[in-house]
Amino acid sequence: MGTVVFSDVHADADALGMISDLLRDNAFARRFGPVDTLVNLGDLLHRGNCPEPTLELIRDLSKEYRLISVLGNHDHAYLNGVPVSGSDEISTRRHEKLRGSPLLEIFSGMPMEWVDRGMLFVHGGPLDLGTQTLRLKCWQRLSRTAGDSFTGYHYTAQMAFEALERRGLSFLVCGHQHTHICCRKTTSGINEHRIRYVPEKEPLLYGCAMESARILLDMPTLFRIGGCHGDEPEFGYLDSTSFTYIRLKCPGRCGTSFS
Repeated sequence: MGTVVFSDVHADADALGMISDLLRDNAFARRFGPVDTLVNLGDLLHRGNCPEPTLELIRDLSKEYRLISVLGNHDHAYLNGVPVSGSDEISTRRHEKLRGSPLLEIFSGMPMEWVDRGMLFVHGGPLDLGTQTLRLKCWQRLSRTAGDSFTGYHYTAQMAFEALERRGLSFLVCGHQHTHICCRKTTSGINEHRIRYVPEKEPLLYGCAMESARILLDMPTLFRIGGCHGDEPEFGYLDSTSFTYIRLKCPGRCGTSFS
């Protein structure tokens, strides 16, 4: 069985609904394999205009699949009253209306990381830097240079691999920055691996196009997936031998709840 990983839905219920429908499509199972686990890497909230339907979808998916969730920085900000940018007036009003809803119970006790089979799943980064907000794992950002920043602590790929090695882990799966990247630790050093997407030939639901890029789990690797929102939502499929980056192209079909 396999695991689908997604991140940064940002209250885009349309995009999450698209992924939900896709997982029930036999064409997806034939191409990638069956799915029994979902991993939400955080940032269900903010920016988009449909926070309530998004959390309802998450609730429903948790009844159908084993669902693992870790906290994102926008989730953390919403729950703790930390001001962040990026939400318009409609989004802000609908998120405020959500306060006190039983749907928010999903965040009760939600961890900032999950470890499974030598993999660390986290929203932002792997470093243990204390309790200061911008140094928390859900706020950390992958960068070419390290140091504190008003957007969250910046860490390098080398720092990530060192943190993994100290814990006896080989793989990091994260989101947060809305763009995909793959860094691999080879015998000659750490290299950014070019992700080569290949179009899928079999038609999907809603007439969407899909493309994917498969990376073998044959060396220590940092997988950062793009955001699951807008008209090109991204996510990943993980099995015992590989991690596959997947991107949908559905112009005009999803993203209507995301601004």
